[in-house]
Amino acid sequence: MSVKVRANVPVPLTEKAIETRFISFAGFSDDKEHIAILYGDPASQSSPLVRIHSECLTGDVFGSQRCDCGDQLHEAQRLMNVEGGILLYLRQEGRGIGLYNKLDAYALQDKGIDTYMANEMLGFAHDLRDFKPAIDMLKSLDINSVRLLSNNPHKADELETAGIIVSERVETGVYVNKYNADYLKAKVDQQEHRINLEDNDN
Repeated sequence: MSVKVRANVPVPLTEKAIETRFISFAGFSDDKEHIAILYGDPASQSSPLVRIHSECLTGDVFGSQRCDCGDQLHEAQRLMNVEGGILLYLRQEGRGIGLYNKLDAYALQDKGIDTYMANEMLGFAHDLRDFKPAIDMLKSLDINSVRLLSNNPHKADELETAGIIVSERVETGVYVNKYNADYLKAKVDQQEHRINLEDNDN
């Protein structure tokens, strides 16, 4: 089944904000409600700024400092509100293990276990996310070249393997604090994320 645009809904904003549209889709293989948020008219750009963001209720909504998800989401929104772009919001909480399991992983991390080992102890792989929905959304929007806003090289690899050109990798800011320092270090050491922790005090 192919993924198709289901609805294109403009969202009212303040006078100075860029026009934003929420795009819903039909036909995802995982039957989840992933969504694309378009800032301005990214289709008019040869290679629009794109952020593939996996849902993080604790960070995105409630401001948890145990990760950098909320900070990265808000950074993407700020950048796109200036230059336009596409925010692909994937409903894959906790790198795909779900909210309840993520909270169980938090409990293990409180005992000194890193985020990836915590997943293993709960019976999950390090990262269960599937970026195919993001690829399908881009293709259904006729976007074949992007400037990818991400510290995760694996996202760029998956896009390029699927035939989407990554014309530039735009690294996000470094949002380290005393609560997420070990989490970010694990991302660098085990998953090769491009996060410069050396110049940041915890």
